[in-house]
Amino acid sequence: MNVSKINNHEASFFRDKKNTDGKTFILTDKSVGILNSDEVLNYTECKRDNGDTSFYYEEKFDKTQIVIHFTAGYLKGDLSALTKSDNHVSTPFLIARNGKILNLFSADFWSYHLGPGAVGGNKNGGKRTIAIEMSNIGYLKKVGDNLATSYGDADIYCSLNDTASYIKLDRPFRGQEYYATLTETQYESLIVLLRYLTNEYKIPRNFLDIDKRFETGTPEGIPNFKGIVSHINYRDSGKWDFGQAYDWDKLITGVIR
Repeated sequence: MNVSKINNHEASFFRDKKNTDGKTFILTDKSVGILNSDEVLNYTECKRDNGDTSFYYEEKFDKTQIVIHFTAGYLKGDLSALTKSDNHVSTPFLIARNGKILNLFSADFWSYHLGPGAVGGNKNGGKRTIAIEMSNIGYLKKVGDNLATSYGDADIYCSLNDTASYIKLDRPFRGQEYYATLTETQYESLIVLLRYLTNEYKIPRNFLDIDKRFETGTPEGIPNFKGIVSHINYRDSGKWDFGQAYDWDKLITGVIR
């Protein structure tokens, strides 16, 4: 999908409330104060209209860590993947490009989100972490004067002249050098959400040091780290979220201010 079409794509979801499978959601705008702060988190509760909760487990565990992902997709497809019945691969939060925070289920509960082979185990990791998905197509491939998505060379995301829509790394990260950017409103929403979750669940506002931030952690290290990490710290192949192409300085400064 071309980046110019994403706004209409997202607007159609908030208008029709249907994902790519045609399944309908009930959207309820809510707000909650952030403990020990004058800040307010605005979010949208996003529930299946048929009451389906089979994509997560209603089991509570202590949370020690927050894991940031990107979806490698677009909002309606993201919701199809994250609310697939009886699949149990999901995250409590999904942030659209327009900055809307969709809350799919309580962060008290859990679902698998780290994947097979995750350092420390997919199940154990899912139970003790809170996952956030950013709606973002991820890495891009240069095709002539354009950038295409991982869905194929014909799926043009933007031109090389549209420099606001992508980041080109000085050196490839895990073999890829072009990445779709997040929107400013996504950064703003992610920062407020992280500030809320760290206060609410008493998770330290710690980030990995720069020399470890973009590496897969060790079984002795990453599962025991208390703070905010990303999916790449749990998987050493096939994952690029949430890597070097994103504005970590903006994120860290906003969260720990």
